[in-house]
Amino acid sequence: MLAMRVDDVRRIDLGSFVRPAEETGTGRPRVEAVLGYAVRTAAGLLLLDTGMGDAGAETEAHYRPTRVPLPEALAGAGLRLDDVDLVVNCHLHFDHIGGNPLLAGRPVLAQRGELESARGPDYTVPELVDFPGARYELLDGETELAPGVLVVPTPGHVDGHQSLVVTCTDGTVVLAGQAHDTAAEWAAHAASSAPSAWMRRILALDPRRVVFAHDAAVWAP
Repeated sequence: MLAMRVDDVRRIDLGSFVRPAEETGTGRPRVEAVLGYAVRTAAGLLLLDTGMGDAGAETEAHYRPTRVPLPEALAGAGLRLDDVDLVVNCHLHFDHIGGNPLLAGRPVLAQRGELESARGPDYTVPELVDFPGARYELLDGETELAPGVLVVPTPGHVDGHQSLVVTCTDGTVVLAGQAHDTAAEWAAHAASSAPSAWMRRILALDPRRVVFAHDAAVWAP
């Protein structure tokens, strides 16, 4: 299997939001990052997630987002919109697909059931799903996108959630999206006496690092 260099995976800072106390489980609000990841692959530059879209005034007031526009966020990693060849969204909630319309014409890879859910009522922002030039390539479970790049379904946050497993020269990196909100939650799940089937699959791939969509911390075994 092809191993990518460490610098072939780049974190993209797309801003932050405030998760209200009633959603954190701690009784306190928490500022959470909005992070994407760019990966250079044999199939071209892949971008996992594109930032937080606008879901309306009520949601804006609820989460108080601070956005970094996608072109600016990519520039911070030395990249441009035109460099992106394909998009993978960990799932299709509005806080992961906000920049997708700026990448119209590029393939967007999603689990088939996730796109069906996203087109249902009260799931996400429809204009961020079916925008002019939207081009979906639908996956049905685990898929190798390119040598050294594997999509693994990681249901939980939503049924159609997916993560990327990337083989790098210094070990396997998992781009976990929102499989868990925090590295601490991931660590507890990974160490539990009865981890889910998907967690067992991820651990069998021997990850050296796991990174997240809403937490800048990195999990390592």
